[in-house]
Amino acid sequence: MGFFQLLMKKKELIPLVVFTTLAAGGASSFALYSLKKTDVIIDRKRNPEPWETVDPTVPRKLITINQEWKPIEELQEVRSATR
Repeated sequence: MGFFQLLMKKKELIPLVVFTTLAAGGASSFALYSLKKTDVIIDRKRNPEPWETVDPTVPRKLITINQEWKPIEELQEVRSATR
């Protein structure tokens, strides 16, 4: 008996299959979306210090509300002294 034949026999399983498929698709698409972000590190050998290339003006969260980025003076002094 095939999968679709089982669904046609037991029609109460159709919503379960639909919602499970949608949940798996949503989880997969969010995982792929997260991998494209710059703060996710996949290959550390080619880029050992990826935090140096992160743009502070681009939000890193899925939803960002009232985010302002201001540079920390002490950190900027340390960064300029080490370069």
